[in-house]
Amino acid sequence: MNMRVLLTGGTGYIGAAVLDRLISGGHRVTAVVRSAEKAELVRAKGAEQAVADLADGDALEELAAASDGVIHVASPGDETSAAVDEVAVTGFLRALRNTGRPFVHTTGIWLHGSGSAITESADMNAPRLAAWRVPLGKLVRDAQGVRTSVIAPAVVYGHGGGLLNLVAAGPRTAGDTPALTMIGPGDQHWSTVHVDDLAELYVLALEKAPAGSYFIGAGGANPTVREITEAVSRSVGLAGRVEPEPVVQTLDRLGLLGEALLLDQQASGDTSRRVLGWSPTGPSVLDDIARTDF
Repeated sequence: MNMRVLLTGGTGYIGAAVLDRLISGGHRVTAVVRSAEKAELVRAKGAEQAVADLADGDALEELAAASDGVIHVASPGDETSAAVDEVAVTGFLRALRNTGRPFVHTTGIWLHGSGSAITESADMNAPRLAAWRVPLGKLVRDAQGVRTSVIAPAVVYGHGGGLLNLVAAGPRTAGDTPALTMIGPGDQHWSTVHVDDLAELYVLALEKAPAGSYFIGAGGANPTVREITEAVSRSVGLAGRVEPEPVVQTLDRLGLLGEALLLDQQASGDTSRRVLGWSPTGPSVLDDIARTDF
């Protein structure tokens, strides 16, 4: 069934992929944007646009009430994120209360902390950067009368975007044969997902996720940071040469983000496959790096 979908973040890295997938699936999309310039970007893709601020809960509530469902991907990505996201989520849930309509919310796999077999039932042990997302995710899942679902993306890659650019921009060692500095020691694993596969997961959740459900968006590949950095090193012309970085230096260089990127995480995303029929088809992160011009 085609729906009238309200989407936040439709001009961002993940949200743009979700917008494309919604449009290709025949859904009618209204994208919440912050400016006329952003509005033109979504209009060019075939979506309607609504200029509104994520901190304006009343405006978001009105937009959500006119929709058949909401996908919430956007976040300011700064110190206002926790407060703004709470306002937005509260507005969406007010609009959808007792309608049974779907609301798809975003958290992240970092909330589980380190683990070698992370599943949806794993304890939360969030780094400081993302800890505010834990109670908000619970609020969404506990909402009554709304078909809520929460997506926790792994490290997202594809089409030259995402955190791989942070790896590529890392410090180089000096000398005639420079090496790319890794984030931390390099033995920590990153669970990964291609952005197009993740977009498919959001749309599947919108269409058929049970109320109160939670899905880790992980494609199944969990390479080490060393493997990722070696691949990036080859891509940027450093012949795969890498050097570890002392943890204290990583934390000094990247702050709270560095704390999150030092987590050692492995996940499969099996629940999404079993419950929603999700079937990731994108290239692996290492194959994607090999074809990316950073």
